[in-house]
Amino acid sequence: MKLATREDIDAPIEAVFEQLSDFGSFERAILRRGAEVQRVDELTAPGPGMAWNTSFAFRGRQREARINLDEHAHPDRLRASVRSSGFETDLLIDLVAMSKTRTRMNFALDARPKSVPARLMIQSLKLARHSMLKRFRRRIADFATDLETRAQNRSG
Repeated sequence: MKLATREDIDAPIEAVFEQLSDFGSFERAILRRGAEVQRVDELTAPGPGMAWNTSFAFRGRQREARINLDEHAHPDRLRASVRSSGFETDLLIDLVAMSKTRTRMNFALDARPKSVPARLMIQSLKLARHSMLKRFRRRIADFATDLETRAQNRSG
């Protein structure tokens, strides 16, 4: 199942990419939401090969996933893969400089089921695609607003 959206951010592409590369803040946000996250690589700077193990509650069960940063192309692309027992998910964030102070973020998510229960979940999500896509776009818009605020505070 593929989901995609785009958001325009009132901040320079460099500042937006810097905020997207602040993986420590994402780790803290995950912990605040009640999930567990542990970085499992030895890299000292952001780049391909970074990896995390996560554990979180979803639909009444404890789930585990492995997140790998596959691409970190400064200043315009981040690509990550998330692997769990039932799903393989690819995340792609492309940034395009619209002007010196405006950036377009293209955000795409591709989830592929790897088990029968995961296939059933995807089928039920496809039935509610319109409402799910609306919720997805709202969450990405909120994420973009947060990125914009942090990027403006950092550069201003």
